[in-house]
Amino acid sequence: MVKVTFNTALAQKDVKKDSETLIPDGKDPEAPEFVVRQSRAWCWCFCLGLALMLSGVVVGGAYLYRYYVLEEGQVFVCGVKYREDDYRIADYNEEDDGMPEEPAVSLRSIQETVRVMQDDEMTLIHVPVPEFGDSDPADIVHDFNKGLTAYLDLSLDKCYVITLNTSVVMPPRDLVDLLINIKAGTYLPQTYLVHEQMMVTEKFDDMDQLGFFISKLCRGKDTYRLHRRDTILGMQKREALNCHKIRHFENKFVMETEICEP
Repeated sequence: MVKVTFNTALAQKDVKKDSETLIPDGKDPEAPEFVVRQSRAWCWCFCLGLALMLSGVVVGGAYLYRYYVLEEGQVFVCGVKYREDDYRIADYNEEDDGMPEEPAVSLRSIQETVRVMQDDEMTLIHVPVPEFGDSDPADIVHDFNKGLTAYLDLSLDKCYVITLNTSVVMPPRDLVDLLINIKAGTYLPQTYLVHEQMMVTEKFDDMDQLGFFISKLCRGKDTYRLHRRDTILGMQKREALNCHKIRHFENKFVMETEICEP
């Protein structure tokens, strides 16, 4: 008969070795408490990062809403034909809906993109490169709340600001009605050209006083104040002035704004 015996020392050694595999070397049995603290710190960092991300989304959404949604308004792309006549603002009478009685010399056309924001009492006009080379492309803002008009001459990359002339610039609501009729074909204007001359007086230093829309238009540009000048036909050519013209329309006639520097 064979007698089988066990080495108790070896068995204890194996048990000890197995227990050592369950507890890594150099690790405190209380380590789970440290793991819990680390998890809490990670959770706080995650929550803080999430809050910062959400605040960025809110701020970015407000920015996009301000710059794109509020400025959408009603957009019209249209054009008119006009006569090349020497007419000044003083010769125009708002009560007369017809055209002047002088015979037409020639017909030209002008196209522009008009964006009207009735709630903000604002009209934004983009005049592309004209068909004829005697005027400059421009962006124009008529701010009825501030009572200001701004011209950004895209050829010169300069901005000019003057008091809004409500006698020749239609209010936004009336302008929308006119443009709707033009697009619908119920009113097909063949109008005339009215001249006005502006003189550069001084440079603007504080842009905040110009309001949000004009400040945005003129940001980063040399911006000057304009003074409307009364002129006599034929007399303005005798002066040595550096002048640039912008032709646009926001009424039943085409306006030629001549901006001059002494």
